[in-house]
Amino acid sequence: MDPARTAVFIVGHGTDLNENSAVAATFLVSRSPAFMGNVIRYSDQLYGTWGKLEDALRSGRPALPAETYLGEDPVRTRSFVQAMHERALGIARALVGSLDLHGRRAMLDVGGGPGTYSVLLTERFPGLKSEVLELPGVAAVARDLVAAAGASDRVTLRDGDYHTADFGTGKDVVLMSGMFHRETEQACRSLIKRAADCLVPGGQLIVSDVFADEGGTHPPFAAMFGLNMMLTAPDGGVHSDSDVKRWMADCGFDDLRVTPLPPPMPHRVVLGVKP
Repeated sequence: MDPARTAVFIVGHGTDLNENSAVAATFLVSRSPAFMGNVIRYSDQLYGTWGKLEDALRSGRPALPAETYLGEDPVRTRSFVQAMHERALGIARALVGSLDLHGRRAMLDVGGGPGTYSVLLTERFPGLKSEVLELPGVAAVARDLVAAAGASDRVTLRDGDYHTADFGTGKDVVLMSGMFHRETEQACRSLIKRAADCLVPGGQLIVSDVFADEGGTHPPFAAMFGLNMMLTAPDGGVHSDSDVKRWMADCGFDDLRVTPLPPPMPHRVVLGVKP
C-alpha cells in the first residue's frame, strides 16, 4: 500500500479509505524530505511522562531521567537524536537565513546534538568548518547523520560533556543552540564565559533557543516548553532572552542583539561579538 494512504476509519455508516492531505503527507510520509515521524514518536513517548507532572513538581526531579535518551539506552538515544535532527532541519534553515558568517572559518558547535546546524551552516558559508562537541552516545548517532549528509569533510564530532570539556581556542564562531533550556543561570553564565575564552577577538557567539519574555510566563508556548524540560532534565526550564543578553554583556560581549526566527517557530537568537 502507498505509505501516503492511512489506516481505515469507521465513521457511522461504513468504512472509508482516506489519504493524507498534501500537508500531512509532507510531514508523515517517510520518503518526504520534511518527514517528522521520529519527532511525533518522541512526543508520544512523553505522554506518560506528562502524567507524572505533579510528582516532578513535588520532588523537583525530572520524571524521565535524561541519561535514558542521552546514551544510556542506545535505542532510545538513536530515536531521540533522529527526532532532534528532523526538528532541527526546519529551525536550522531559518537560523541560516538570519546569520552572516561569510569569512568565518572555525566554529565550535557546543552540545550540537545531531550536527544538523553545523551541516547546514557549513554548506551555506563556504570555507567554514565546524567541530561538534557532544556526549559519546549522541555523537555516535550524529556521525552517521553527518556522513549521510556528505558533510564529514567539513563537520567533525568530538566526544565530551560540554559542562567539563575543553572548548579549545582560536574559534571565530561559537554556536550554542537548544542548550540553555537544560541549564541553570549559573551554568549558562559559565558557558558564555568559556565561549568568550574560546573565541578570537571579533568572534561571534550565537545562542539560539526557546526563550521567554521577561518574567517567564509568555509566550504560552515557551512557558509550556519550560514544563516539558522540567520533566525531562534535572535543571530544565526556560530563560528570557533579555537575561541571556545581559549575561553576555556581563561577560564583555558587545554588538548584542536579539533576532526572532520567523513564525510559527518560537525560537529566538541572541547574538554577541567578542571585542
